[in-house]
Amino acid sequence: MKKVFTLAMMAIALVFSTEANAQDFSGLDKSPMDAASYPSDYKVAEKAVRIIYSRPQLKGRSLAELAKPGEVWRTGANEAPEITFYKDVTFGGENVKAGTYALLTIPGAKEWTVILHNNLNQWGSYFYKEGGDVARVSAGVSSGDKSLEAFSVAFKEVDGGVHLVMGWDKTRVAVPITM
Repeated sequence: MKKVFTLAMMAIALVFSTEANAQDFSGLDKSPMDAASYPSDYKVAEKAVRIIYSRPQLKGRSLAELAKPGEVWRTGANEAPEITFYKDVTFGGENVKAGTYALLTIPGAKEWTVILHNNLNQWGSYFYKEGGDVARVSAGVSSGDKSLEAFSVAFKEVDGGVHLVMGWDKTRVAVPITM
């Protein structure tokens, strides 16, 4: 009888331990997370700036549908992007201390307002309050030759610094950063 009881207990333990180890993993995100940094060379240990953001895709929609002109936009998908400056910088003419900030934008036809905000870990821009702005700068809009299906961010080295370049569809927006 003792053997039967022991075998029954082992069977129950086996059932529960398999369920405890089973894990459901979500599928791939429709707007995958990405990162860009400057310098982008992985052999350079000291980065000056890095941004982590999600990349929504047009999928037959217009840029104006997804990033509405005149409204605060999360600048990508999901959580607002986080941009980290590893040293004090001048961002679009505004002095900014080293640190991590949310990056939000207000799209426009000829210029975008680019905002560094102190509220990290915010989903989208739903809880945005202007009082948390660290810097708010204007950036001109230009047009690229190639349409980008996925929202993209890159850093372009220029004399005296770097430009944070955002692109989607044929729209390009650049913010100068000097270090």
